[in-house]
Amino acid sequence: MSATRFAPDRGLSIRMAVTMFLLGLLYVAFMVVLIVAGVRAVAVLVIAAGFLLVQYFLSDKIALFAMNGREVSPEEAPELHGIIDRLTAMAGMPKPRVAIADSDMPNAFATGRNQKNAVVCVTTGLLRRLDAQELEGVIAHEMSHVAHRDVAVMTIASFLGIVAGLMTRFALYSGLAGGGRRDNNNGPPIGLIIFLVSGLVYAVSFLLTRALSRYRELAADRAAALLTQRPSALASALTKVSGEIARIPTKDLRQAQPFNAFYFAPALSGQSIATLLSTHPPLERRLEQLARVSAALGR
Repeated sequence: MSATRFAPDRGLSIRMAVTMFLLGLLYVAFMVVLIVAGVRAVAVLVIAAGFLLVQYFLSDKIALFAMNGREVSPEEAPELHGIIDRLTAMAGMPKPRVAIADSDMPNAFATGRNQKNAVVCVTTGLLRRLDAQELEGVIAHEMSHVAHRDVAVMTIASFLGIVAGLMTRFALYSGLAGGGRRDNNNGPPIGLIIFLVSGLVYAVSFLLTRALSRYRELAADRAAALLTQRPSALASALTKVSGEIARIPTKDLRQAQPFNAFYFAPALSGQSIATLLSTHPPLERRLEQLARVSAALGR
């Protein structure tokens, strides 16, 4: 992965490394417990590994399909391509593929395992509501995710959660969680062990990836503001998008909620949801950081 002119974020790099290390330890402990319990879950783990490989290598295509996005040519979206061409030159990175999703919800996302396989997608709702400078700030935010490699790290980090979730479902659907067979006449039910350990592992991995997700959004805001030298435009886009999303019908927002971690702004901000479980930091915190960047640039 070649370096770019997006401002590096040491805090993000450390958090990604720590998250991967802790998840690795958790994964090893998870496997040890299952082996000690006598669980033969090779088939489940093979399926989970297959999911990881598909998700990692085809994440860009899967995301576009899931969010009804399609790639567009420079002739179809000249202004959008022009903005991305300019940011690509400013950042010194390969140009990502450009896509548009037909959705009234104003949002954007970037995905792909590396800079050469990245795609940036914006919704038609975002294109209608933002001016050129605001749109540039949002796209710079998304491109910084690719430059910082946090998209790939989040994909890998989700692997343990996928495994634990599959193991939990295996225990539930096989009827083992309520009792099931025992490894001997006096031993504990293996199904119950699978259910409890998998549930605990899933919860811990969920919290770790959520914490990383919130910080990476702050890192992307800062990097985008420094690259474009217009933090006020990004702040304006954030404020406008958050306000407009609140006007989107709840039904449409709930359909988009599973993809919250991908989006520039969450489909459901979750004021009623604990901050610990959110994929994005509060809007106020993002605006405060941009205000500090603006003050620093002014000096």
